[in-house]
Amino acid sequence: MKIALLNDTHFGARNDSPAFIKYMNKFYDELFFPYLKEHNIGTLVHLGDVVDRRKFINHNTAHNFREHFWNKLDDMIIDTHVILGNHDTYYKNTNEVNAMQNLNLSKDVKIYTKTTQVEFDGLPILFIPWICDNNEKESVDMITNSQATIAMGHLEVKGFEMHNGHFNEHGLEKGAFKRFEKVLSGHFHKKSDDGQIYYLGTQYEMTWSDYNCPKGFHIFDTETRELERVSNPNKIFKKIHYNDQLKDYDRLEIDMYNNTFVKLFIADKRDADMYDRFIDRMYNDINVHELQVVEDMSDIGASVREDILEQGEDTLTFLGNYIEQVETDIDKQKLKQFAKELYAEANE
Repeated sequence: MKIALLNDTHFGARNDSPAFIKYMNKFYDELFFPYLKEHNIGTLVHLGDVVDRRKFINHNTAHNFREHFWNKLDDMIIDTHVILGNHDTYYKNTNEVNAMQNLNLSKDVKIYTKTTQVEFDGLPILFIPWICDNNEKESVDMITNSQATIAMGHLEVKGFEMHNGHFNEHGLEKGAFKRFEKVLSGHFHKKSDDGQIYYLGTQYEMTWSDYNCPKGFHIFDTETRELERVSNPNKIFKKIHYNDQLKDYDRLEIDMYNNTFVKLFIADKRDADMYDRFIDRMYNDINVHELQVVEDMSDIGASVREDILEQGEDTLTFLGNYIEQVETDIDKQKLKQFAKELYAEANE
């Protein structure tokens, strides 16, 4: 039996941006559902964070969620299991009030608010939703004593990379899962593993920290216990390193930048007319969601490496890297945690 795995789909991401809605729809319409149909896959397990906002969902996002995702699951009669993530729950200390139970979805969907052992094709699998105050003791007990050899969930495990260069220091120790053959998890958006615990990463790009990171969804085989990754080739973030001494930008094909966010890094610009023509083409010949030109990084400050800005990272990663580069006697780990908490509050 083969099970399709999704995680961290974050419907409503980037403040319900129409650009991201269109980009995400392309993944479901052109890759995910056609693959399920072609390979006759009838079971889906979602590893949490179906939606982006914990407190509410935009009406247009809810409509899009139904039209391009949920209704298709119903139409294809996909046996759907949702393991709740932290973004799916209204309260931080309990999973009981959650988006999945309040979107009036099909009664056939199975929603997991507590750690539960299920069985697929004779294989016991432990489902572990977001661990919070209300379910922590029960969850840890079941993780410790479960007879299942496979675990799936929305987990916070120490030592794994959340974003490029940003490693998690909170949550459960890796050793808590030593009894399992494989642990498959959502939550961290960067794909990584240690040979036993696998963070699957997001299906598509959502922030600049996803740039050049592999994206896609996964298929788990209950017989072989193998995990197959199906790549998503679609990118929404693109970079251009401009140097008119090496390239003729009047001849550069720009269709690849249509419907994307572009960072244009100026290395050498001697032909001002060519540059102006290129910028005009980018704005008028195609639809660029955003064109950010980086010409001079000297004003960032001597204590911060230029490559931090060049990487085009998301806010949290940028703050973490900024703190690392600043000369200070203050405990940098405490500063990072404080910045993370402020950022989380601002998003809520």
